[in-house]
Amino acid sequence: MEEEGETAMKTHHFVLVHGIGGGGWCWYKIRCLMENSGHRVSCIDLTSGGIDLTDADSVHSFDVYNKPLMDFMSVLPDQDQVILVGHSAGGLSVTEATHKFAKKIRVAVYLAATMLKLGFQTDDDLKDGVPDLSEFGDVYDLGFGLGADHPPTSALVKKHYQRTIIYHMSPQEDSTLAGMLLRPGPILAITSARFTEGQEDKPVPRVFIKTAHDRVVKPHQQDNMINKWPPSQVYVLDTDHSPFFSSPFSLFGLLLNAASSYSWSS
Repeated sequence: MEEEGETAMKTHHFVLVHGIGGGGWCWYKIRCLMENSGHRVSCIDLTSGGIDLTDADSVHSFDVYNKPLMDFMSVLPDQDQVILVGHSAGGLSVTEATHKFAKKIRVAVYLAATMLKLGFQTDDDLKDGVPDLSEFGDVYDLGFGLGADHPPTSALVKKHYQRTIIYHMSPQEDSTLAGMLLRPGPILAITSARFTEGQEDKPVPRVFIKTAHDRVVKPHQQDNMINKWPPSQVYVLDTDHSPFFSSPFSLFGLLLNAASSYSWSS
């Protein structure tokens, strides 16, 4: 019996970051699985996402957009090393956190996510990290918070296209829920993300989870980012862009595996 207690599963603190237009709600299946297994879970709503009421057209800088995660990390106790998970554009939020709070992050997980070491520095970075949905036609409702003669400040995939592009392998009820909750995302702020490298001696280990049938961040884009900034491990899920809906048990297993693969550091 003592042996059993000693080998009991160590619990982890997962911090989950949504992609553009999403919110903490998109992790509801994963959160339930994690909490039922005894883990701590924090689902962040970035500025204008989820239940944050900020108008996306008023968010013009990445610093403002990512402030909720930076605030969360800043008050996190040093000894509470988290598993930080970012989906899609949430990968940019994760990267900024790894540069600024490396000692508080045990492993960073990029789920079909934008993984660019210094953000959008070059045209190639934009090609790799920004979805190209032109093959589907005129898919975006755009907002012009700075006026019609300026670049758009927000974007939302039109409801008619959401299931086809984002959730084509997900249960119908989940794509319906997402259609009710998705909000315009501040694309001007997100594409302005640029970082300077942190000064930590030991970089944060990174894991990338590829989504093989992704129509948003396409497999070749994921491969390009992996090749340019190789992570410690790469997993593959046979899913669409939203495995938290389409394959929650497999995703849960991979996140636990990633968390258990890296020891606590001091």
